[in-house]
Amino acid sequence: MAIIHLRTAEGRAVFTTLREALGADPAREPILFVQPHDDDAVVHAGMTLALLAAEGFDVHVALATGGEMGYCSLAERQRIAAIRRAETIEAYGLLGLAAERIHYLGFADGDTCRYIGRRAAGPGDPQIEGYTGLENALTWILRTTAPRRLFIPAGSDLHPDHQAVNQELLISLYHATGAIWPELGPPLAAVPVVYEYPCYVALATPPDMMIEGDAALFERKLAAIGAYASQRQIALTLAAVREGGPVEFLRNLRLAFYRPAAYRALFE
Repeated sequence: MAIIHLRTAEGRAVFTTLREALGADPAREPILFVQPHDDDAVVHAGMTLALLAAEGFDVHVALATGGEMGYCSLAERQRIAAIRRAETIEAYGLLGLAAERIHYLGFADGDTCRYIGRRAAGPGDPQIEGYTGLENALTWILRTTAPRRLFIPAGSDLHPDHQAVNQELLISLYHATGAIWPELGPPLAAVPVVYEYPCYVALATPPDMMIEGDAALFERKLAAIGAYASQRQIALTLAAVREGGPVEFLRNLRLAFYRPAAYRALFE
């Protein structure tokens, strides 16, 4: 179904499964895609997600927003969230993901920057255990799904929702591995491995991995993108993806929380 090209310190390695390329065990390593919008992973990492699901990983998708700003006609403005929810179930289903693995966090499309941090929930705020904010919701979903691998749109992206969700997810990893906010669930046993993929602009540093799909896998991805029929501009997206070919790119963030010992050797 695919060839996975991995850049390493020793050169380049080639694999035929993501399980081998990631060095991951499907039976023990849940996967979480954290997405600002419902179609982000489909358009930019659809083959990656489909391969992970096909290889037996327990894949979850957390959606920060419902795509409410994605209406393309005034007649659909009040109904677009419900329309896109149905399209999302169809799209991810085509990639092998069941509807119960899709989690909506309830923030308004285009308004995630207002929900940076965590605070007591007010009227109309999306809330979990009486609190609102991206850090509250993301800490909860991390502890609920307990992923060992995370996939997210790059923090270098232009879209403010992408920037906010990326930033808030990374600090939420710190929260989720600690004892703070026990009402959100038990702490993670370890910090997950985090992979970014590009959407609107290039990655901050070159990717570590290229997923090269075959024709059948690529057509599944294109069909999943096409499920978002309410998005009138989807034809342009499909054309751009088709022109780019059956490839996706991932960058391992190699996230490490600060420890003074990491720098001592530089001064010895």
